[in-house]
Amino acid sequence: MKRTIFILGLIISLAVSAQNRPDPQPVPETNEKFNIGMAGYTFRNFNLDQTLDMMQKCDVKYLCIKDFHLPLNSNEKEIADFHAKLASKGIKGYAVGPIYMKSEKEIDNAFEYAKRVGVKLVVGVPNYELLPYVDKKVKEYNMHYAIHLHGPDMDLYPDADDVWENVKDLDSRIGMCLDIGHDTRNGKDPVEDLKKYHTRVFDIHIKDVTGNTKAGYSVEIGRGVIDIPAFVKMLREVGYTGMCSLEHERNMDDPLQGIAESIGYFRGIITATK
Repeated sequence: MKRTIFILGLIISLAVSAQNRPDPQPVPETNEKFNIGMAGYTFRNFNLDQTLDMMQKCDVKYLCIKDFHLPLNSNEKEIADFHAKLASKGIKGYAVGPIYMKSEKEIDNAFEYAKRVGVKLVVGVPNYELLPYVDKKVKEYNMHYAIHLHGPDMDLYPDADDVWENVKDLDSRIGMCLDIGHDTRNGKDPVEDLKKYHTRVFDIHIKDVTGNTKAGYSVEIGRGVIDIPAFVKMLREVGYTGMCSLEHERNMDDPLQGIAESIGYFRGIITATK
């Protein structure tokens, strides 16, 4: 009888302890100069509420804003409501884009949009002949402009070398969004490109790919050919202070598992390479 009472007491005690135990805590901050974010394009098939829910589940607090979540013609109230919704989830919009720009008018609209949204970084893809006009607007708005490179899939800005050659003589606030997957698929080494061009790298899209040719395709970080540990070490070596935003392009109708795996792997590499 006493043994039975003791066991029942122990069970009750354990149950009470379990109830009082705090939920699993968010992963600690990276303690690095750079932060982890999400590229809005990842969520092209989801509305803003679904996007923020997935980001919360992965404990990611920074979002590069795409215009399908906040249209370019949004008014002040719509922008304020957008920021309030992000803030209610502990998330902040840090940039806008990528925005494709084929005319001076589209460049005007993009910079004015960024100003109304309240960010200081535009991720853009301007036609080559419009770069002098981008230079003018960067000076006018005092913003940074990061050209998103696209690998072998587009003629515009296939890799970091191409972006550098086209911006090196322009205002120093014009640089690149280094997409490490597309850079790799164009036969380049994103680790070396970060080292060479870090003074003009203002945003980074992290991902992994299966090969260093056009045939390579996007996979979860850690499953491809990119040397992620070497890339993280280079982020430290060059003192990168921007965002490393996951642009997940696999299973985009059901991406949460891949997002979580990629973010978890990247955080693990940060810790393992300290």
